[in-house]
Amino acid sequence: MKAAVLRAYNEPLSIEEVSVSKPKGREVLVRTAASGVCHSDLHVIDGLLPMGVPTILGHELAGIVEQVGPDVTEYKSSDHVIGCPSAFCSHCEFCMGGRGYLCSEQAELARRKDEEPRLAAEDSAYIRQFSNL
Repeated sequence: MKAAVLRAYNEPLSIEEVSVSKPKGREVLVRTAASGVCHSDLHVIDGLLPMGVPTILGHELAGIVEQVGPDVTEYKSSDHVIGCPSAFCSHCEFCMGGRGYLCSEQAELARRKDEEPRLAAEDSAYIRQFSNL
């Protein structure tokens, strides 16, 4: 897929071919139909919200579910969805209490270093995702 990749702060994004792995666990693969670049993205580009590079921006998306991981029960292929920049696990005490913004288990949303990355450049190098989306 093509993606807008931030490789250095205060530099233009580069449009690159990126490989996408199959979803695992509770992951959902969405074919993005549209994505905006908002002020959060601009803060990352300007280095005001540092998150490491390279990273793919554009977390406010709309698309269609293509595949779901084996532990996903609430979505199926062909569902229309929108992305939410608020990452939450949906099962910790805060998420279950309606306060996902305080999620204590956000680390589980990222893949471990010993797992295949969700996104990779043509040279197989790992690329981050803004908000793990």
